[in-house]
Amino acid sequence: MTVLIDNLTPDKRPRHPEKANRPDSEVLRKPSWIRAKAPGAGPEAGVYAETKKIIKDNNLVTVCEEAACPNIGECWSQRHATMMIMGEICTRACAFCNVSTGMPLPLDTDEPARVADAVAKLGLRHIVITSVDRDDLNDGGAQHFADTIYAIRANSPETSIEILTPDFLRKEGALEIVVEARPDVFNHNLETIPRLYKKVRPGADYAWSLSLLKSFRQLNPNVPTKSGLMLGLGEHLSEVRSVMSDLRENNVDMVTLGQYLQPSKQHLKVERFVSPEEFDDLADFGRSLGFKSVASGPLVRSSYHADLQVAETLH
Repeated sequence: MTVLIDNLTPDKRPRHPEKANRPDSEVLRKPSWIRAKAPGAGPEAGVYAETKKIIKDNNLVTVCEEAACPNIGECWSQRHATMMIMGEICTRACAFCNVSTGMPLPLDTDEPARVADAVAKLGLRHIVITSVDRDDLNDGGAQHFADTIYAIRANSPETSIEILTPDFLRKEGALEIVVEARPDVFNHNLETIPRLYKKVRPGADYAWSLSLLKSFRQLNPNVPTKSGLMLGLGEHLSEVRSVMSDLRENNVDMVTLGQYLQPSKQHLKVERFVSPEEFDDLADFGRSLGFKSVASGPLVRSSYHADLQVAETLH
């Protein structure tokens, strides 16, 4: 089971969080192969409802909901969820992301303990912890990640921990704090090809993100690294292969490739829907490069079946 947690209880969350102000763009009709399981439907409806209740009772915020993930029905029906720390307001305004942008509230110092308690109650074998970008913090939130890892280790020593971090851009010493906490997997998404960075990830830098993955592996060679890309934003498949090659050259072990789905008219439009056959070809290419695990498909996301990727990589 995979979970993700945020630090704001319902009474503290802004009632009207801000979204980046962008012009409307066309929302393309999804092809036949984009078919996600309806939330709360089918024979697993009871498990879905139980997962939802656990999340609500523990005052958790999930990326599943915040990022409008298409896999929420499937994952919650298997008691899987992905949790987000450090609030639900991001200091960046990435053009693909459904998370609100603005000035976050101060960190909740009790959050790591609450996360650890929730992990224990849910009986998770593997947990993915991610966060919003916190450019307002001197360390970008690195110590908060570390404190959360330590708290989970104390409560649930058998649970493997995967962290999906922001880029810690211009945050000296932040990566070393995370390395010292020794997560089981270090994940940082490149998201797209270098040519599209200014359009897709304003405020981020491709070379920096790639070097973050390289540096973590150099500082802790025994911990696998992971990254992911969204497709359908106007990239050429040759550019995707080039990024995958960059990742392998920097000793990244796992990669995820999925279709970008436009959250609203105010977000970047889908330029095209990549076919399942093209995703399969990219998976074959990734395996030929030497990735230990490649998850490639229209509905693949960073934490989708993350526990299976870890098992494939570590064993």
